[in-house]
Amino acid sequence: MVPHKVGHITNFCTLPFLWSYYTKVFVIIAFIKGTGGAGKLGMKYEGMIIRPPSEARSLLLQISVGCSHNRCTFCSTYKGEQFRIKTFEEIEEDIIEASGYGPIEKIFLCDGDALILPMKKLVPILESINTHIKGVQRIGLYANAKSVLRKTPEELAQLRDLGIGIAYLGMETGNDDILMAIDKGANSRQMVEAGRKIKDVGITLSVTVLLGIGGRTQSEEHALDTARVLTEIDPDYVGALTVMVVPGTPLYEEQLSGRFELPDQFGFLRELEVMIAESDFTDCLFTSNHASNYLPIRARMPHEKEETVRLIRHVIASSNKRMLRPEYMRGL
Repeated sequence: MVPHKVGHITNFCTLPFLWSYYTKVFVIIAFIKGTGGAGKLGMKYEGMIIRPPSEARSLLLQISVGCSHNRCTFCSTYKGEQFRIKTFEEIEEDIIEASGYGPIEKIFLCDGDALILPMKKLVPILESINTHIKGVQRIGLYANAKSVLRKTPEELAQLRDLGIGIAYLGMETGNDDILMAIDKGANSRQMVEAGRKIKDVGITLSVTVLLGIGGRTQSEEHALDTARVLTEIDPDYVGALTVMVVPGTPLYEEQLSGRFELPDQFGFLRELEVMIAESDFTDCLFTSNHASNYLPIRARMPHEKEETVRLIRHVIASSNKRMLRPEYMRGL
């Protein structure tokens, strides 16, 4: 993660270096201190701002600060940061600012789980976007199981009609013991319910899973249960990331004490192989092209399933580390 310290950004759309450098990185796009006060130039961001790789060319509109859950043992992104929802006045000021940038096709609502906002706050934001910004074709946001399950199908359909086109659900694993151990805040049944709920109202669903999050001891269970739950959800996209243990997190302390041990490089690939081989999708783009991964994969399932599994097995059988992404090129 490479934070940038800046005050104001007058136009995100004019910063091509951000797009070119971070397109394949689950990025902290900026570490920005809001300055407040009247006469502000540009959009205002506060704290750590992250987005999925597929939102590289989206306008980033911050509607909340931090993460309402903020207890996952592997995540350091929002540690020490108090979750808060920005005021409508703050948000609309940024929307009006962005309206001067010309047509904008995609917008991503930051931060960690923007769907947690109650409808009485989220609906006016979307209505303001539709009023002021021209050309918007899709609005995306992060979601967790809790935030999805709090919304009724009718409410989710309303959000869809107002422009929400994709939701990113961090599932991490389909194994209940691991979900509890990492303090994810939901079990596998709730993950399935949340994922299906998003799909059923016609919102595109992207699910994130974490290779290695079960450690060596639960590697096989993690992969098999994740494949099972992914099959039940049947998302439009799956993004596999590889766990990188971050100092200062509870998972780091577990690693130091010997209670958690990561698989080796080919152990991560065995998990990836099992997840793909044992899952069944209707029409899903499965990727592992995030910078944390050792083997970049981008495959349309089910059509490229067998070819992809053969490739992964070939790399594992070779035991050739030169076929893997080198450590210096990996990152969060």
